[in-house]
Order: sequence, then C-alpha cells, then structure tokens
Amino acid sequence: MEAWRNFNKGVWCDGIDVSNFIKLNYTPYDGDGSFLQGPTERTNKTMQRVNELLIAENEKGGVLDVCTERVLSILSHDAGYVVDKDTDIIVGLQTDAPLKRGVSPFAGFRNAVQACNAYGYELSEKIKDEFTYRTTHNTGVFRAYTDTMKAARHAGILTGLPDAYARGRIIGDYRRIALYGMDYLIEQKKLDKQKMGEKEVLDEETIHCLEDLSKQLDFMNQLKGLALRYGYDISKPATNAKEAIQWLYFGYLGAIKEQNGAANSIGRIAEFMDIYIQRDLEEGVLDETHAQELIDDLVVKLRLVRHLRTPEYNDLFAGDPVWVTMALAGVTGEGKHMVSKTSFRVLQTLYNLGPSAEPNITVLWSDRLPQGFKNFCAQVSIDTDSIQYENDDVMRRMYGDDYAIACCVSAMKMGKQMQFFGARCNLAKILLMALNGGKDEIEGHQIAPQGDVFDEKELSYEEVYTAYKKYLSWMARLYVNTMNIIHYMHDKYAYERLMMSLHDTDVERLMAFGVSGFSVAVDSLSAIKYAKVTPVKDERGIITDFKVEGKFPKYGNDDDRADLIGKDLIEYFYHELCKTPCYRGAKHTLSILTITSNVMYGRKTGSTPDGRKAGEPFAPGANPMHGRDCEGALASLNSVAKLNYACCQDGISNTFSITPDALGSDKDNQIDHLTTMLDGYFEQDAHHLNVNVLNREKLIAAMEDPTLYPSLTIRVSGYAVNFNKLTRDKQEEVIARTFHQSM
Repeated sequence: MEAWRNFNKGVWCDGIDVSNFIKLNYTPYDGDGSFLQGPTERTNKTMQRVNELLIAENEKGGVLDVCTERVLSILSHDAGYVVDKDTDIIVGLQTDAPLKRGVSPFAGFRNAVQACNAYGYELSEKIKDEFTYRTTHNTGVFRAYTDTMKAARHAGILTGLPDAYARGRIIGDYRRIALYGMDYLIEQKKLDKQKMGEKEVLDEETIHCLEDLSKQLDFMNQLKGLALRYGYDISKPATNAKEAIQWLYFGYLGAIKEQNGAANSIGRIAEFMDIYIQRDLEEGVLDETHAQELIDDLVVKLRLVRHLRTPEYNDLFAGDPVWVTMALAGVTGEGKHMVSKTSFRVLQTLYNLGPSAEPNITVLWSDRLPQGFKNFCAQVSIDTDSIQYENDDVMRRMYGDDYAIACCVSAMKMGKQMQFFGARCNLAKILLMALNGGKDEIEGHQIAPQGDVFDEKELSYEEVYTAYKKYLSWMARLYVNTMNIIHYMHDKYAYERLMMSLHDTDVERLMAFGVSGFSVAVDSLSAIKYAKVTPVKDERGIITDFKVEGKFPKYGNDDDRADLIGKDLIEYFYHELCKTPCYRGAKHTLSILTITSNVMYGRKTGSTPDGRKAGEPFAPGANPMHGRDCEGALASLNSVAKLNYACCQDGISNTFSITPDALGSDKDNQIDHLTTMLDGYFEQDAHHLNVNVLNREKLIAAMEDPTLYPSLTIRVSGYAVNFNKLTRDKQEEVIARTFHQSM
C-alpha cells in the first residue's frame, strides 16, 4: 500500500494495533532542542488573527459568539477557517467561525438554555420545540435519583457530578484514522457487530453493545462527510505528514462537535505524528521549518476549542478549560525511551505561539528519558508554567506503554479503555457529618443515617475515626450507586458514538471517583489525635466550630504522624468503594483532584478541627493546606509521594509552586535543580506534579492590573489556565498557596 511505503511491517498490518506500528517505526531522539525552528510568517499571521479574536472574546465577557439556531453535531455547520481556506494548513472548526460556540442540549437541555441566557443569547424556538418532547441525560438522571442522592448533591457532599453535562474523559484513538482510513475501521466494526449478533444467547449487555455499534457506524460515516466538507477523503490511510495530522484532527474535531464533555483529551499523538514527519523529511518533501509549522497549526486549532458552559459549571471548573490533554514521551515496555523530535516540537509551540493553557501538555516522566529532553522540559516550565508531569514508570506497570491522560491526571489505555467520569466527594464534610450524627453542619438536615452527636468535650481520636469510617462506608455506597445511575442514563441519552467507535469493541471500562478536602481531613484527624480539640455547638445542637489547644503535626512536612493518616484514609475509602459493583462491570478508580472546585467546596463546608474556618477554601488536589508545608519544597513533595497510586489510579494531583531564586541563581542552575527534583520525586513512585516557577508578587500585580501580563499561564490543579480568566476569589486562593522559597 502506497500509504505505508517504507514503514516497518508487523502485526499492525493484519489488524488494528497502533502501538505496534509506533514501536516498530518511531525514531528516538537523544539530542537537545537546537534543531527547533521559530514561527513562520504564515504562523505569525495566523496568531495575529487568533490574538485579535481572543481579545474580542475577553471584551465580550468570555464568550465571543454562540450559534443558537442548530444543535451542534458532526455535520451541523459548514466549513470554517481561522484565517481562510488557503492560509490554514490544518483545517476544521467546531462551527463555521472561530470561537463561535455551539449548543449541545443532549446532556441537559435546561443547562443549554441557561448557558445561552447567561451570555445574552436566546435558544431558537425550533430547538426548544424539539427538546420539549426529548428526554435528555439530565432528565433521566433526576428521574432515578433517590432523595438521599439529591440531598447529598445539594449539601455539597457530592459535587461536580456529570449529571447535567456530558461526562467527557473518553479518549478516542484518533491515530487509527490516519493509519488505516475510515473504510477499514468501518468494516472492522461491521464484523464485530456480525460476530456479536451470532451469539446463541443475546443477553442484556450484548443487546446494549449491538445498539452501541449501530450508533458508532452511523457517526463513523458522518465523519467522512465532515472531512469532505473541507475537501478531504479520509476513507483511505494518510499518505504524508500533513494528511496524518489532518486525519487524526478530523477525528478529534468530530468528537468535540458531537460531545461537549468535561475533558475530551486528544491522547498520545506526538510520536505517531513524528513517524510521518520523519518519512517526509527523508523523502525530501518536508523541511524542519515546515515540520514545525504543521505542529504549530494543529496546536492553534486545539487552542480554539470551546464549549458553552453555565456560570455554575465555571464555578467548579474555572478559567474556561477544555482539557485537550496531549501526552508526550514515556518509555516502551522494552525500556526504550519514546522521545522524538516531535516531542520537542510540541513544547516549542509554547514559544512560537506563546504560553497557553491548551492543549494541556503532559510529559510522561521517567529516569530513562534523555537528559536533553529533560532539560528542555525544565526550561519550558521555568519560562511558561504551561506543562505538567506524570510518572511513566508508575503508570506503565498498570497501563502498558500505549496509554494517554484524560483531563488532568487520569491514565487509560489508548483505544482499549474508557472512563465513566465521576467528580468527587467532600472528605472534610463527611468528617463533620460523622461528628454531627449524619446531619449537615450548614443547614442542619439529616442526610446520612442517624448516629450519635459528639459531646462538647475533648474528642477521642479512636472514637472519631470509628464514626468517620462508618460514614465513609455509607458515602462509598451512595457514591457508587449515584454514579451507576448517571452513566446508565448517559449511555441511554447522550452516548459518545464517534469517540467510542475509535475504541476496541470489547472495551474495558473504568469508573472514576474522586475526593476533595483531603488535607483538611488529614490535618483535622491529626489535630484530634495529637492536640486537644473540643467541639462547639450552636443553638441547634450542631457542632459548628472547634476549640483547638496545642500543636499537632501537619500534612506536607514529611512527618509520618500526619502523612500516614492520609495514606490510611485514602486506602480505606478506596476499598469501601470497591465493595459496591459498578455499572457495566467497570473497575473502580479514585483520584485526589479538585480542579478549582476546592474554592467552592470550602464555601459549602463549615469550620473543621484543623483550625480552618467555615467557608475558607480547601487546598487543591493532594496538596497540603496553604502555608502549612513549612519545612521546604522537598519535604512537601515527600509527603505527597507517600500516597499509594495503586489505590488512586485516577490520579494524585499535586500543584507545586517555587520561586525562581529557590531553584537557583541562574537559568542553568534552575534547569539542573528542577530536573533533579523531578527525578527524585518520581523515584519515590509519586504520580503527578504541576510546576509553577514564579513569585507571588507577579500574581498579585496581574490580579490588580490584568494588562500587565495578558498571557500569564499557571498550573492550578491538574491543568493550566490563563490567570486573568480566573474569578477574583480563585485568583486570591492561588495567591494564598505556598510558594516555596527554599528546597
């Protein structure tokens, strides 16, 4: 086949196996970034147009335009371009104009109406009429919710649930389109459906799968139609680098036109693209300048991805993120690093196009990565604060060497696993509920089963922890059952037809649970154990405050007295989750991740035994509470590294800020110290690290005068965000975090 000329053959030729293709054909690169090229004149022209659009979007309150006349889908809009048909290299927009948002009511019609109204738009009567008689995911979920589920949701014990928006966190293997072409992929799905229908017994799950395959085939054909609107035929494999990038981008574009999920990552594509780029370079039809230009133009398109959200959604996930997460590097199962020149080219976009939150670039770190790449990553982190790191040596043991990251920190095998996303529950609030016998400390309602309310006398650690575990077990059962309802209804009313078509038919399912308030709960338990904590009740007889006397060890200082409380807490809750079966046989996973909802969770939580007062923000993710990790950067990292990834396979998010002077007196020293720190942290089997290298004063200046640093990008909790897109309360919370001034 002409499209596969000069490729090393293997089992990938006889069936769908992109991983085998990559390992047989990619070119490892051991050098540094000296080969990289700056932006072309065409790229600069494109970015001038993009920056004009971004300014206009910001001036209109964050939403430039909304198409209210039609429901967004794969074939809903005519072709659209950033500049024009002749200037764009990689083509395709969600609608017919850049930054114009589409309406996706299938997950929740009321939310779509509210999102339009919030930005001054009115949904068309045609769409309103159509959805008056249509059951959406949101409607189905609330029909099935129990009163207890609704009460827990209202109180903020369970928050951010994907019960009113599309679930996201599913990564289609878009590389398959470029390698095999759509016709072959369609034929394979037809064969799968035929084999499934020939079973002697068609049980409920088989019938479910047969319907899923019919939906997938419909949208696979629609994707071919989308490409034709831009003048491309993706029925056959890509024949060069530009086609390979365009083909896989069409797959991603079709997915985000169909679904506005919380996080639709693009996957692990750099090394795949590099194979085609390297072949074109060797054949003399491409040079390095234009190889970089291809990557630059793809990234421009990814930076323009937008979904229409309600203000309530933005309160949970601030900064208008879409999490176009792109994973780079890592190591093969045979121990060969997977750094290619395109790994460098992707990072170079942060210089050619300027710092940006999207795509959410994630480096899969290993001690086996070449030093030149490690140094370049550190340089980019210091210069842009735009990338994050995850431990490939830990994840590879569980996911093999062809996995990618969804959203922020969630690993899954490319095309072989999918995730049922599930937001998070509030560990700190559950502790308060245990102390109050199952009542909510804010409104006073009985939500959990009734238990004893603790007296206004010194708390006993053993008694508190026993009660806490009882309510954690109750919460685990409620959480799993709530998620089962959500994902049953999502499959029924808002199924991801195109994304799931780019998975193996016999896909493994993961159910992703999460927690917030982790460090608050840990420090509260530590205070009860090592200090003297006395509850204070209000006139209702509900504990609303605490008198804390004496010192206690705090999580984040490499002190096992506190750190191991946290380790035990997470492991207990995870094992309790596993006792309740998940929908469609999904495997339980757990994350310590809050996005920016740590601020909202704090608002919904009363005073806690660690001394935190009602309404104050939590720390993000697995971070120690602000200012409590006072023994230096390494001690803080060591505490987080003690958490067990085997119980947190959905990810352990750690957002780390350090001042430039703490890293070193000059750039070379800073690079050396940062790479050494990353190596040391991940050698302890730590999972994730966001790196910010900046001074608090810069953020304060940017908050007071946004024009000073219009493109300032920071890592917040598993993702990056333009600092100016955060609301004031979230900016203040970021500024209040620990900025380590010493190692």
